[in-house]
Amino acid sequence: MEVKIVSEKENPLLKRKEIQFCVEHRQTGSTPPRLEIRKAVASSLKTDVNLVFIKKFETKTGTHSAIGAANVYDSIEQAKLVEPGYIVNRNIPPEKPEEEEKG
Repeated sequence: MEVKIVSEKENPLLKRKEIQFCVEHRQTGSTPPRLEIRKAVASSLKTDVNLVFIKKFETKTGTHSAIGAANVYDSIEQAKLVEPGYIVNRNIPPEKPEEEEKG
């Protein structure tokens, strides 16, 4: 999976960078999960994965490339103030359910 940053815009008012990116995913074939894309974008920008929030991500029909938009915040507190709750929830890894004790 290869991530290419198409555009990067600084937004000092909201203390974030607004990123447009393109992902080539020929090896996987199908569209990669949002959490994998989040890690790939964070590594290409050399920033903490917890500060990256993928807003939109879409593969065009019949291709192996997807385009998307992400916001990279200065702090996690700022992200939770600005981003809508559903975007924050989509970018959090699901917690594994604890096994119930049988007794």
